[in-house]
Amino acid sequence: MFENIISKTIALPDGREIHIESGKMARQADGSVVLRMGDTMLLATVVATPDMREGVDFLPLSVDYQEKFASAGKIPGGFLKREGKLSDREVLICRLVDRAIRPLFPDDYHCDTQINIYMISADQEAQPDALAALAASCALAVSDIPVLEPISEVRVIKKDGAHIINPTPAQMDGSDLDLIVAGTAENIMMVEGEMNEVSEEDMVEAIKEAHEAIKVQCAAQLELSELAGTTQKRAYSTPPSDEELKEKVFADTYDKFYEVVKQTIKEKHIRKAALTAVKDEYIATFPEDDDSIDFGLIKKYLGKVEKKAARDLVLNDRIRLDGRQLTEVRQIVPEIDLLPSAHGSALFTRGETQSLTTVTLGTKLDEQMIDGAMVQGTNKFILHYNFPGFSTKEVKPNRGPGRREIGHGNLAHRALSKVVPSDEDNPYTIRIVSDILESNGSSSMATVCAGSLALMDAGVPIKGGVSGIAMGMISDPETGNYAILSDILGDEDHLGDMDFKVTGTRDGITACQMDIKVDGLSYEVLTTALKQANEGRLHILDIMDAEIEAARPDLKPHTPRCESIRIEKDMIGAVIGPGGKVVQEIQKVTEATVVIEEIEDAGLVNIFASDQEKMEAAKKWVNEIVAVPEAGTVYEGKVTSIQPFGAFVEFMRGKEGLLHISEISWERIESMDGLMEIGEEVKVKLVEIDQKTGKFRLSRKVLLPKPEGYVEREPRRGGGDRRERENRGGGRDRGPRRDGGNGRDRDGRGRR
Repeated sequence: MFENIISKTIALPDGREIHIESGKMARQADGSVVLRMGDTMLLATVVATPDMREGVDFLPLSVDYQEKFASAGKIPGGFLKREGKLSDREVLICRLVDRAIRPLFPDDYHCDTQINIYMISADQEAQPDALAALAASCALAVSDIPVLEPISEVRVIKKDGAHIINPTPAQMDGSDLDLIVAGTAENIMMVEGEMNEVSEEDMVEAIKEAHEAIKVQCAAQLELSELAGTTQKRAYSTPPSDEELKEKVFADTYDKFYEVVKQTIKEKHIRKAALTAVKDEYIATFPEDDDSIDFGLIKKYLGKVEKKAARDLVLNDRIRLDGRQLTEVRQIVPEIDLLPSAHGSALFTRGETQSLTTVTLGTKLDEQMIDGAMVQGTNKFILHYNFPGFSTKEVKPNRGPGRREIGHGNLAHRALSKVVPSDEDNPYTIRIVSDILESNGSSSMATVCAGSLALMDAGVPIKGGVSGIAMGMISDPETGNYAILSDILGDEDHLGDMDFKVTGTRDGITACQMDIKVDGLSYEVLTTALKQANEGRLHILDIMDAEIEAARPDLKPHTPRCESIRIEKDMIGAVIGPGGKVVQEIQKVTEATVVIEEIEDAGLVNIFASDQEKMEAAKKWVNEIVAVPEAGTVYEGKVTSIQPFGAFVEFMRGKEGLLHISEISWERIESMDGLMEIGEEVKVKLVEIDQKTGKFRLSRKVLLPKPEGYVEREPRRGGGDRRERENRGGGRDRGPRRDGGNGRDRDGRGRR
């Protein structure tokens, strides 16, 4: 049945193999492959319409990556028990593929194209995010959809001085850098990743290592295309064009556009209005009722002329749209502690880009739960990035974060995660929220700067300040002339050839994200951009340090404090209590939050409270529960019940002992009637702990002066009343006793 199956095997530098097969699954798609590495299997398909839709002047490409829970032998959580909206992890992988694949298509290709990638088998030792773009490019290679050339994408890490391509999770643990690199056989197209404050030289070296593996994988795709017989791609409809009209528009308007951009107007909306006036004025020269005139084409060509004029201004005059020098960073105004009720806050303004960022410190109960096919667990460090319409003077509904917002937030998260305390050293759940109030380029980098300031304002002991800068490039492939731009505007991002975001401390880079729109970026240019980025980052850090240089020495008064108490493992149940009764009572009475977890062979009790009084009350309660009674110690107790033979006294939290009638006073007492009341406070001494039963014997009389001439009486024959004999010298522990008296439930684990 499957007669046209083709396959190709690619070897990684360490000998592991990637196997690609086509012709068996999803045969009605324009192109489909199954990629396998270890037990990880990805099904990638691509479908494109034969013709473009009327009026479309862009590439309508969509990329969807989804991890099937069945691939890992799991059933999804939640009420519906099925895969639904893409998780943040899946969205980020979609972006990795889209940004690498999109430049492959011809500029005039505007047909609707969809790439779907399913993870159909999971293997923790072969991470799918580094394989998804290769699978998508292979699907395009075996299709007749027109692409310029194949690409591939690999992960590269550096550990113990050595580079590893597509490492296992165990190899990734403790690595100095973690980069996803995409490229063609000739050029690097995209870089994204995080680093432990590494140097620019280390980063370039890792990219070179990744590119060597990419070259091998691109060559294999060319062979795969030959096997599939798809080296000849389909013809496609192109948007209408008129070279004569194009030349006329250029001749008529170039000088006017150049005069506008040469004015170096700083304000985005004023510059836009001036450029729009040139367009409107030119369009008005044509008769509106002339059906032979294609106003859509005229507007398209006007946009191209405007773009060329702005690019020429940079390349020829070395002047930017807002008048800055190539290396100049816009004016920066950092502010902290703007919001009195937030645990930490900062407003970072750079030119016309502004981020209002808050930091909130929560308990372990606030940790983010992660439930995916490949990843489960919790996250204590959360960063959310919001980009409302008003930040760019747009009207758009708020329908939750889009892929761009998730991607920008992830970049800022990576940048700051390298300086926040580790989970072991940090009892708090940290949430950072960046709301972009204005945007004219580099809003994700503003988030990094504002997030760093807000963390220090909150008193979080980060390693050091982190700044970020977006670098751009404008180049002329014919002359080889190029210009690297620091801190790019939104317009410079749109008309430029590179968007390279770099974040880091004074000691090195912590994260980066680079996208290239042109063919070719030499390592010389890349190194120049990184060096220029370093100068810009340090300049920004100097300004940030003038506002706040290190974390506040203490948390703000309204921030919950946290203290930890380490307890014996077998006391966890006593603190929790049956059904969580004890811990719930502690929280209700003291108004503190108590979180108990088992760590290794001990218990850790984290107490969060808004003021010291509540903290001390909760600490005292827990310490009393876990305290070990010591014979000979004097305690302040409270009477809990009265019997004919004496009284039971709670002398420690959850622990009772018998104060026998004969131990109340040196004088003989015949009856307990009216002698004591329940709830009465009494000072007692723990005189004996029965090693067999664990019962406690208390005495009050030993704390009283012995009467002069006192003579011990002989004990009554028979030992007295039966109940008295049974309880003489005894007591009880009020903690959970299901397992024989150690304060734990029968299964050995306390439950809340």
